[in-house]
Amino acid sequence: MELLDIDQSMEELRESFKSRKTRSIAWRRSQLKGLQGLLEEKEGDIFRALQEDLGKPCAESYRDEVGTVKKSLNLSLACLEEWTSSKKVRLPMVLFPTSGELVAEPLGVVLIITSWNFPLGLALEPLIGAIAAGNAAVVKPSELSPACSSFLATNIPIYLDNKAIKVIQGGVSVSEQLLDKKWDKIFFTGSARVGRIVMSAASKHLTPVILELGGKCPAIYDTLSSYRDTKVNMLKDRIQRNYGNDPRESNSMSRIVNKHHFQRLRNILKDPKVAASIVHGGSMDEDTLFIEPTILMNPPLDSEIMTEEIFGPILPIITLKKIEDSIEFISSRPQPLAIYAFTKNETLKKRIVSETSSGSITFNDCIIQFVVDALPFGGVGQSGFGKYHGKFSFDAFSHEKAVLRRSFITEFSSGSPPWNDFKLGFLRAAYNFDYIALFLMLLGLKRS
Repeated sequence: MELLDIDQSMEELRESFKSRKTRSIAWRRSQLKGLQGLLEEKEGDIFRALQEDLGKPCAESYRDEVGTVKKSLNLSLACLEEWTSSKKVRLPMVLFPTSGELVAEPLGVVLIITSWNFPLGLALEPLIGAIAAGNAAVVKPSELSPACSSFLATNIPIYLDNKAIKVIQGGVSVSEQLLDKKWDKIFFTGSARVGRIVMSAASKHLTPVILELGGKCPAIYDTLSSYRDTKVNMLKDRIQRNYGNDPRESNSMSRIVNKHHFQRLRNILKDPKVAASIVHGGSMDEDTLFIEPTILMNPPLDSEIMTEEIFGPILPIITLKKIEDSIEFISSRPQPLAIYAFTKNETLKKRIVSETSSGSITFNDCIIQFVVDALPFGGVGQSGFGKYHGKFSFDAFSHEKAVLRRSFITEFSSGSPPWNDFKLGFLRAAYNFDYIALFLMLLGLKRS
């Protein structure tokens, strides 16, 4: 897309927001219902796009992307009036007669830059929050998932208000042009390297950002070290149950997104010390972008497999002398997006919660927190900042404006000059909410 086209799109988005139409509940509801219609009527096209980009089976696509977005839409439509209504705030009696409230207002025109690993869900989930909050928005899909990017660019204008919600496709140059513009918020999902670029560009306009960066997500498995071989055999059995004797022939196995990432993973596994740690799998086929589910036992801690996000079916296992050492192991590394801990030990659970820092912790399961709307999803430190999902998505794209209403009935002069000891005593009592002292001072029965 040329710079002129982006400028025209930005002008149209600004005019749409300035017209205040995106603020109306009716408009927000119609756009959310438009997304519902898109998911219902184009489900087959979505499955085909995800199959083309990532080799995703239909059931996996529904579990990870279509179903989660439908759930979020249902919640947003059910709660829209509640979320947008002003919230009364209880004020101290010393301010009587005064009332206070919080009013959620949209931020303006927002930019959503998505990642390729969940190319539909990571685009539509934040868009739901942006729409529900009353914003105009641009979605920039990842160029690494071209089928899903094309699907969004083709269908969003059909089902949604194209003057207020746009999809802009393109590669790095388009992203750079978009980041050069002034936005009212930027929501980015991707790597820490690109996240730094996004944040640097946003700082020029003092634009607030949400960064969903990911990183390593360690899993703690609480077992005795003598059971190590048993655990590996359990994993092997599970892989066979899920994908058969030859995962290459399974219709339940996704593929690597492109040859660049395939070669990246192949190079990681070709590192001699990493290759020596393979205890299961390791076969691959570049023509079909297939990598067999692979288990590594104690690869070098300074190897790329242990320092970078993997984005492939490779599981490194690190053994420790005692399970409590996992807390120090995790705490000595960048804060993860999530920690998964499998244990019945309640003391260990408490220690993990209190002694580690992460975006979230899930006990005895994986990923499930991602679909729970009552819990925020987001990172901390190098795994990102900001949160979304459910009401948190609405809040991410809203400004909660404080409104105080004061009556003309009463006006106390104790807060302004000329100053004296009485006013000092009155202020001391007021800030301490000492209502008895205030009452006595007003009656002249107590001196400062």
